[in-house]
Amino acid sequence: MLSVKGKYATATENRRFVWARIVWPLILELNDVAFTLWQYQKKRDQVCAKEDVNIQSTSRGLVSLMQKGILLKEGSIYSIHYRLIPYMRLGAECDYATAIHETRMK
Repeated sequence: MLSVKGKYATATENRRFVWARIVWPLILELNDVAFTLWQYQKKRDQVCAKEDVNIQSTSRGLVSLMQKGILLKEGSIYSIHYRLIPYMRLGAECDYATAIHETRMK
């Protein structure tokens, strides 16, 4: 039997996917704390084609990451939260759980 997910579960799934498959790998590839909308779209298109994922759900995931404060947007530039910069500098894996934990700490 196929289970139906609620809207919150779907939003979390979209955030996790976009973070793990698109945003964090892009940050590590660029070795920079920021990326342009064009760079994101290029990476997104590659990942969506490879994994047969709907582009629309990744757009919702990107917006959701901004709402959670993991990503910040200024113009067409997106940047990661300052608490995630050490992970980027080390080239370390930073899963969604770590990202949300780091950005929620006071």
